[in-house]
Amino acid sequence: MTNSADDNDRIRQIRFMRPPGACELLLVRHGESAAAKPGESFPTVDGHGDPELHPEGRVQAEQLAVRLADEPIDAIYVTTLRRTVETATPLATQRGIELQVEPDLREVFLGEWEGGTIFRQKMLERGPIAQRMFEEQRWDVIPGAEPGEAFAARVRGAITRIAERHRDQTVVVVSHGGVIGQILADATSSRPFAFGGADNASISQLVVTDDRWIVRRFNDTAHLTSRLSTVSEPLT
Repeated sequence: MTNSADDNDRIRQIRFMRPPGACELLLVRHGESAAAKPGESFPTVDGHGDPELHPEGRVQAEQLAVRLADEPIDAIYVTTLRRTVETATPLATQRGIELQVEPDLREVFLGEWEGGTIFRQKMLERGPIAQRMFEEQRWDVIPGAEPGEAFAARVRGAITRIAERHRDQTVVVVSHGGVIGQILADATSSRPFAFGGADNASISQLVVTDDRWIVRRFNDTAHLTSRLSTVSEPLT
């Protein structure tokens, strides 16, 4: 066994440290949203389905606040959709931080499948369009859905703006599964759906510097002690 005196003469492994001027982002997927009722759609905001949180999602939001209670958080961002606001509110209240809205981090627009029930049903059925969507790694296989290039550009722009505003700070971003998947795919130059399926209220970690995005963590759910058996979805 090496003693401490010997250690002083050796070069130890170096732990990761956030580079000067970088922004550390804790990317949180919103808590579980309300169940969809067959034949009904959720209310919409700017064309996007806007469900509230399921009761389980509210529990997840409280668990998230406990997990991040001691983190050095400088700002909290949400989207225009209320499931992100409701997820972030317990943490924001606990920390006395005012929520900031970044509209360009809203979920990918699903065209004819937007609104809640249709998308979830199509994912369960795994019909031809759903299969093609996963095979080609493209949301815009869905009729009328947002083109992949446009989705990627608006998400990258939003992350870049937040990082520039918060150099040398830690920021919580409560967003959506598709958005988090796009951010991490962009950071790693991987296939578009490589990071799909982040769990509700999970935490992923990204460090943004002037010349690169560094993924430090994906889909951390250690704080979630209560889980329902649900079908994994890549977004919403």
